[in-house]
Amino acid sequence: MVNIRDYIEKRAQDIGIDIIGFTDGKPLSRIKPYLEFRIENRLITEFEEANISKRIDPKTTLPNCKSIIVIGISYNVDFKIKRGEKPVGILSKSSWGLDYHKLLKEKMEKLIEEIKKKVDFKYKAYVDTGPLIDRELAHKAGIGYYGKNCSIINKEYGSFIFLGYILTDLGIKTYSIRLESECGSCDLCIRACPTGALEGPYRLNPKKCISYLTQTREVIEEGLRGKMANKIYGCDTCQQVCPKNKGVKLSRHKEFMPNVTKGVVDLGELFSMSNREFRQKYGHMAGSWRRRNLLRRNGIINLVNMKEDLSLIEELDQENPLYKNYIDWARKKTSKANWNK
Repeated sequence: MVNIRDYIEKRAQDIGIDIIGFTDGKPLSRIKPYLEFRIENRLITEFEEANISKRIDPKTTLPNCKSIIVIGISYNVDFKIKRGEKPVGILSKSSWGLDYHKLLKEKMEKLIEEIKKKVDFKYKAYVDTGPLIDRELAHKAGIGYYGKNCSIINKEYGSFIFLGYILTDLGIKTYSIRLESECGSCDLCIRACPTGALEGPYRLNPKKCISYLTQTREVIEEGLRGKMANKIYGCDTCQQVCPKNKGVKLSRHKEFMPNVTKGVVDLGELFSMSNREFRQKYGHMAGSWRRRNLLRRNGIINLVNMKEDLSLIEELDQENPLYKNYIDWARKKTSKANWNK
């Protein structure tokens, strides 16, 4: 009789899944106190499930959940952004190429079909969209350990990995293999964080994190805007300085190469293009889910921070609630001369 775990691991490798782990369907009780702390201190973001039971108990999503398959795919492609003369906003690696939700979902669907060839089972699969904490599942499944920047670090691929998980009613043999952190005394990520969002080892204030700031529709505090530099979507700073990302295996998934964007958004183009034009050029990337206007909001901040020509935004709707606060701020932060170099 086939060992279902061995079979799944082999099929995952054939499909092109870089990392795979397994864990049980028991609640993620270890992280419950931290979630309660975040709720008490108003650190829950609008992108998260507020119900703690849903966040930690797989059975609230799949009542007969017995085991969970966790996958990881590296997006650490070999590409270096080249700075030109035009003002640009920098995209994080997570939004360089094809929207990772599509690629991971496709890989998981293929894996599910392979499993179905051997056994009938019930399942639910998620990439970001599920209520459970994917990093905690990954840690519990042995995918990697928590870095002090709260990223999951895999020994072979580092931390530039996308995660997905499949809840199943399969009785897959699992092991308790939580990996201990290998960060030691290193605190490079904490010291490098531009906004101080890493308030201590393994303690992230998400509402100060630049990755969050570039995605939220809430008003960004003026004191944080200047620290965003010209990051228009996401932030890689804490991962870029991490020694555990040096000398690791690079991604083999060419879909994540920034063939269209080259890792940046041309701000002049962004401020002049229609919604249709935006979708045509940028609709393939993960960051497009926040749409043109929110990226324009970030672009205004980028221009101010980089002391670029602010005349680029003169054609924007000055009264648009999403822009107005930032345009007024830009006027206060810069001289009139900078509106038309």
